[in-house]
Amino acid sequence: MSAVHNTCFAFVPFSATLLALVAAVADAPAQEPQGRIGGVVRDAKTEEPLAGATVSLVSTGQTAVTSDDGAFRLTRVAAGAHAVRVDRPGYRGRTIEAAVPGAALSVTLEASPIGLDPVVVTGALTARAAERTLRPSNVVAGEELQSRLDGTVASALAAEPGLAAASMGPASARPVIRGLGGDRVLLLEDGARVGDVSSGGVDHATALDASSARRVEVVRGPVAFMYGSNALGGVVNVIRDEIPSSALGQTTGSASLRGGTASGSLAASAAATFGLANRVPLRVEASGRRAGDLNTPAGVLANTGGDTWSAGAGASYVADWGHAGASFRSYRNDYGIPGGFEGGHEEGVRIEMERMSTKFRTVVDPAPGRFDRIELRATHTWYRHSEIEPPGILGTFFKRQTTSAEIVARHDGTGILSGRPTRGATGVRASREAFSFAGELSTPNSRRTTLAAYFVQDVDFDPIRIEGGLRYDWIRIDPLRDDPDADIGPVGDRTFQAVSGSLGILYATESGLILGASAARAFRTPDVNELYSEGPHLAAYSFEVGNPSLGAETGTGVDVFLRFVRDRFRAELTGFHNRISGYVYGQPTGEISRVLLPVYQYRGADAALSGFEAAAEWHAGRSWVLHGTASHVQGSLRKTGRPLPLIPPLRARMALEYERPAWFVRAEAEVAAEQDRVGEFESPTDGYALLNAAVGLRLTLAGRLNVLTANLENATNANYRNHLSRVKEIMPEAGRGLSLAYRVVF
Repeated sequence: MSAVHNTCFAFVPFSATLLALVAAVADAPAQEPQGRIGGVVRDAKTEEPLAGATVSLVSTGQTAVTSDDGAFRLTRVAAGAHAVRVDRPGYRGRTIEAAVPGAALSVTLEASPIGLDPVVVTGALTARAAERTLRPSNVVAGEELQSRLDGTVASALAAEPGLAAASMGPASARPVIRGLGGDRVLLLEDGARVGDVSSGGVDHATALDASSARRVEVVRGPVAFMYGSNALGGVVNVIRDEIPSSALGQTTGSASLRGGTASGSLAASAAATFGLANRVPLRVEASGRRAGDLNTPAGVLANTGGDTWSAGAGASYVADWGHAGASFRSYRNDYGIPGGFEGGHEEGVRIEMERMSTKFRTVVDPAPGRFDRIELRATHTWYRHSEIEPPGILGTFFKRQTTSAEIVARHDGTGILSGRPTRGATGVRASREAFSFAGELSTPNSRRTTLAAYFVQDVDFDPIRIEGGLRYDWIRIDPLRDDPDADIGPVGDRTFQAVSGSLGILYATESGLILGASAARAFRTPDVNELYSEGPHLAAYSFEVGNPSLGAETGTGVDVFLRFVRDRFRAELTGFHNRISGYVYGQPTGEISRVLLPVYQYRGADAALSGFEAAAEWHAGRSWVLHGTASHVQGSLRKTGRPLPLIPPLRARMALEYERPAWFVRAEAEVAAEQDRVGEFESPTDGYALLNAAVGLRLTLAGRLNVLTANLENATNANYRNHLSRVKEIMPEAGRGLSLAYRVVF
């Protein structure tokens, strides 16, 4: 199906809904005049103004950065009370109430090595502190995000409890959550699906660059009702605010430069948001990274370098009724997959990726008495992926085009249950995807159509909060070439439908103890490769055989957690159990294909994954703080008890940090146990211990916050292997490496 047809499919319901909304807005009473929130941020002890503090409006995400006199200004803010969040590295953040109209704010921040819990928006009806979310969540932002970035989102998140990275070389690292990866972890960019083919092979990188992102949020566990099927493991959301949502009182942005010795990498990025006119904010960004081959304690891992380039722009029109805008992004990634595997090329394979995406977003804020917010989103993504074999022959080719449209109506108000405050959202989504294949991988070109509707409700019984949601998905996969006599089984249309749901409860005490539990049912349809592939996938060095009779995976997950939050100590302990019916995995058959590659057959079986995650942070006195995390998951086939393949081992981290507002120093130890619970034809890996260190300096220059950090990784040059990396068969992970990162916030 053509891209034009795909676009029309999504935009017909989108346009009809838009016309209905325009009529509703025209009929709505006029909004109150809009004002502004301004003030000064100071050090609580010295009363000196603080430059580089981020001040944001929680309800809209509008952001300002303080100048050298500590001043900030948020413009075009609706009348009424608002929550304002203030953060700066080296200080304890604050969330305060501000009124419009009202007097200028005077905000003081206390120097502290432990900041306030970050605000989470992914998987939540409204922005909440991470400690008050109903699902275990992580946020990596600002200075921390920039110091961790090493080319991929997965590498930046690997230190979080419950997360790991699967790869076939450093450029192809993909996030794994609680032992689930690939198509079971939903990758989002500002809440929209990325639309790449990273789930189609261990050699496929994610078409997602976080170097210019404002923050990355992770929600662990099944999160189906807001984002759709396939989120059995969780959601990773890279937040850039590509389409600005509010008018600006000042230009804001950041720029960064990073280099590393482990692969000789050099990366730079810059992003800025400014006002073209009173009601028209514009955001522009660009980033690039160049890396060479990876250095390991056993030598150089050849053909692992690559170049990544990304650029984007987005603008919107901000009116009293809301805003409407659009954005465009271009992304390119050319990288290598090492050779030396059974049946593979000694020189390896080169992969060329290209992705272009266009997004449209309209948010309508009707008057009270109707929905509080109605949001329309539409996205079109074009993606191309070529795998080049020596001496420059196209071995495998993938192309994917995705067009989607979604409307979400949100409401806040008083519920029918004893007048309790409630929040809710109702949404519908439609998408059409076209998959094309070429080269030696014999997978038929296919289309996938998805229709979905969902409802989520949150009721506050203070101190108890309950949230529940339901979602219905209908999915049809249509190969353009039916083959009832195919060797892998009859190839034809498949239709899947399922109801997903979630129910959670949270109890918060005044002492800082928070208890919670949630249960969720989510599902995943097999992808096109799992259903219909039959042929060599040369970059992955495997011969893949699909199974057209595979059923949908259905996962039922339960989380129970305990959190304790005080000024000087915070901790979280989570236990989880996830049962998946029809778990699809590529099982090595032990056979060698006609092209001398190992044969993998996709099969479905019932599986179970259980484990725990723990994190703690203790302010030990003066400026010392102790951090610790640990996580473990065990996966098995329920019928036989045989271990699932590619499950990460028990892992833990411990860090001691001395932090002042102007500088910090940190020492860290990372340990992993051996993994000897392995699937059939999978090799075990030994445990390891790594030592890392970091130092950072924060300076106010020319009225801007400048941050310089240095990270020493694998200080002892330990020879270790990541169980989730296929490279472990031929080489260890990176050896000793030093990286330097510079970032300025304005």
